[in-house]
Amino acid sequence: MERIGIFAGTFDPPTLGHLNILLKAKKLCDRLIVAVGVKPSKNALFSVEERVQMMKKIAPDVAVESYNGLVVDFAKTKKAHFLIRGLRSSADFDAEFQMAQANRRLSGIETLFLIADDTHSHISSTLVREIAHFHGPLQEFVPNEIQTLIRKKFS
Repeated sequence: MERIGIFAGTFDPPTLGHLNILLKAKKLCDRLIVAVGVKPSKNALFSVEERVQMMKKIAPDVAVESYNGLVVDFAKTKKAHFLIRGLRSSADFDAEFQMAQANRRLSGIETLFLIADDTHSHISSTLVREIAHFHGPLQEFVPNEIQTLIRKKFS
């Protein structure tokens, strides 16, 4: 049986931390789907289409799709066996743990937590947006393939 994993997030924008988790997740599944979420509660800087295109640029060998609504509903349509979430620190764990429990209760789908490498544990999309806003260097925070796209958004 093919093991299908879903790595979901808003990826606004994708970071080296996201890529770090994605590369680890690929080793655990036969097929990995990156699910770019539309969250009305978050005011995304990039459109969902832009975020999907950025993820496709940095991860051309995995499926990348957008979704609306609950990630578990999307996961069920893809016949996923598990969700993948990245953890940067213990501060991430509490919120992710609650979400994982709710997702399991709603769908029976388990969540696998992957720990970011220490070289990426300080990176967040919020931090990247702040650095880009003030025209700071991005090379240590986002993949080279998308730096120009991020710079354009702040020009």
